[in-house]
Amino acid sequence: MTGPLAALRRDYLPADLARERAPAGVGASVVVQARQSPEESRWLLELADRDASIAGVVGWVDLQDDRVEEQLAPLAKHPKFVGVRHVVQDEPDDNFMLRPAFLRGLGRLRQFDLTYDLLTFPGQLPAAIEVARQFPDQPFVLDHLSKPFIKRGELSPWREQFRELARFPNVMCKLSGMVTEADWRAWQPADFRPYLDVAWEAFGGDRLMFGSDWPVCTLAGSYAQVHALVADFLAPFPVATRRKVMGSNAAEFYKLGK
Repeated sequence: MTGPLAALRRDYLPADLARERAPAGVGASVVVQARQSPEESRWLLELADRDASIAGVVGWVDLQDDRVEEQLAPLAKHPKFVGVRHVVQDEPDDNFMLRPAFLRGLGRLRQFDLTYDLLTFPGQLPAAIEVARQFPDQPFVLDHLSKPFIKRGELSPWREQFRELARFPNVMCKLSGMVTEADWRAWQPADFRPYLDVAWEAFGGDRLMFGSDWPVCTLAGSYAQVHALVADFLAPFPVATRRKVMGSNAAEFYKLGK
């Protein structure tokens, strides 16, 4: 990570997050992989063993490995290992997730009762739609609204494909990662309203969850700012709805504490 990403080249650990989330009233978090490394998955679980505020871990395994079950089995035994993610957004092939080997690996998650985080750019949404169609019993969550082009103020074709993905009841969506898709230095809360409106209309209060994308969000905004964007959007809704989006939907999806 160089250039504008260089600020992320340091350790960010649970104690650092505690200073950020406590003022926002967030008591626990799900940590999500950043590296395509089984060693990182094991390290995140070690952190979770030492810090009760890590309620769950979404890690990485090589889903294209013919013996992926052997990677999943020991991780899935840990009560805080709740799901898997691959950094699909970095794959040059927009149809990466439709490769037979990857589909085979995805199909093995259900036997271990694991979720899958979809990390995509808008151009990869058609593949995500097909994946959701092929695996109707697999719980999916779309990270960062699939990173729409907020800086350019573009809605289509992201909006239409996003809505199509939302038609699958096994898919949820994280309200996260928005500030880094906007103008890092000049964004305004109003910039995100069109995208939040689409997300609400498509998924509703039962299938949305707040995500901080911390520490990546710090490139463009603080944890407090990111939290406020979603909290302020939800302010007109009933308390029960706000509680779902800000915590209980994630707890249910990832089966935290079970």
